[in-house]
Amino acid sequence: MNLLLAIPLGGRMILLFVLGALLGGLANLATYRLAWNNRCISPWSKPDPRLSKLKIPGRNLFDRVPIWGWLGLAREAPLHGRGFWIRPMMVELFCAFGLAWLYYWEIERMALLPEVFRQPGKMIFMPMLHLQFAVHTLIMWLMLVASLIDADEKTIPDEITVPGTLFALLIAGIYPLSLLPVTAPAGMAAAPPKLSFLTITAPLKMPAWLGGRPETASLMIGLGCCWLACFALMHRRWHARYGLLRDFAIFWKRLSRKPSTWWLCALGLLGSVVIAAVWAFNATAWEGLITALVGMAASAGIIWAIRVIASTVMRREAMGFGDVTLMAMLGAFLGWQTCLIILFFAPMCALAVGLVVLLLKREHEIPFGPFLCMSATAVIVHWATIWDWATPRFELGLLIPGVVLGCLVLLPVMLLISRAIRIMVGRIFR
Repeated sequence: MNLLLAIPLGGRMILLFVLGALLGGLANLATYRLAWNNRCISPWSKPDPRLSKLKIPGRNLFDRVPIWGWLGLAREAPLHGRGFWIRPMMVELFCAFGLAWLYYWEIERMALLPEVFRQPGKMIFMPMLHLQFAVHTLIMWLMLVASLIDADEKTIPDEITVPGTLFALLIAGIYPLSLLPVTAPAGMAAAPPKLSFLTITAPLKMPAWLGGRPETASLMIGLGCCWLACFALMHRRWHARYGLLRDFAIFWKRLSRKPSTWWLCALGLLGSVVIAAVWAFNATAWEGLITALVGMAASAGIIWAIRVIASTVMRREAMGFGDVTLMAMLGAFLGWQTCLIILFFAPMCALAVGLVVLLLKREHEIPFGPFLCMSATAVIVHWATIWDWATPRFELGLLIPGVVLGCLVLLPVMLLISRAIRIMVGRIFR
């Protein structure tokens, strides 16, 4: 750490700019490779064999230079479409500038810490801040790839969200301080403030029954979240045709024939062993792991309920399952409280953009994943300010589930109003 900090800030920013450009190139490669309609657009992918038929010069080493290489790749426009190279070049530019700025914001400004802990030169926080920066770089990279694919195809591949969720759970169990920073609940009124991480009950103190061994209730919660996630990822189909018992038998037979079912069961068993080990041997790590597990399950559960309600009211699929797995990943990284804030802001952005798209392109459907990612990025960057605003709301404790349930009950009414407004606007500008 001392060797890293010994490099002048300008030198670190240049290195991060280069690293960000490389990460942007990797994001472009992942976007075109993981998409359902994968394409050989990235200079790091295998060249399209049709290039030679169109007498387009082959690729060279200079084409692989981040940002600059896309100017040369513009020659492939007859194959990929006019201006195809502009977006990937902008992605790499965005990542280059964005990574350098994020480092300055999180490390030099200490902007994510509560204000009372922002002391320039406070070396004790540097390892924690750098690890948080690395975790936030990863989650933003994953969100970028998910958003680009969702914008292109209105789908989010599990190859992005599932490994991201597993990594979030792993890092939360190994080093809980990688979670978003908060001020620990004071045990005494006169006690000095202490820095902590966002736990499952923040801003309230974590009760003893959610702790590690010998509190078996918390272990059951952790294992339940693990197996619920594994079951949600299985290829399951339920058809109510022949009665409950026979329908269940058919459901199970179909499920058992899928190889992915047994891979997910193996993953659930391995996850159960790891969860039990953390619960038994490390109390602090358990606080981080159960926070990530509950964040994963609660965030996915809320967006899944919204998906079911919206699809029922609108009589068509209103949201893909990729949005559910995306929220599971965000919940594991950021906690269920943060995901409630994300779900509060994301629809506002989607509504504003949706109206513009409706007026300009007459499109009635827009992907929701990019707006979830935009909202998550804004919450991470402005975390200290947003948490100060949100803390009194989350002090309601057990009233929060009731508020969430009330919002879900009101959701059909809001969707019907939104549908009527969309129809009216469409008639006016037809």
